[in-house]
Amino acid sequence: MNKITIYTSETCGYCHMAKEYFDEKGIAYEEKSVSADSSARKELMKMGYMSVPVIIIGEETIVGFDKQKIESLLK
Repeated sequence: MNKITIYTSETCGYCHMAKEYFDEKGIAYEEKSVSADSSARKELMKMGYMSVPVIIIGEETIVGFDKQKIESLLK
């Protein structure tokens, strides 16, 4: 399975939904909180993103919680 990384913030509702989705499916992911870790914020900005969640599955990047796109990438 592809590595999954989720950039989140503590106050982001869609971030919580994304994490719950992966947790319910039993899919492992690495969380990088831009609220708690300034290096995660810098990584995200360097990639050109200013909002969360940003979900990276393998080589694909999804901005926001797009359940359909996530499911298509996980197949």
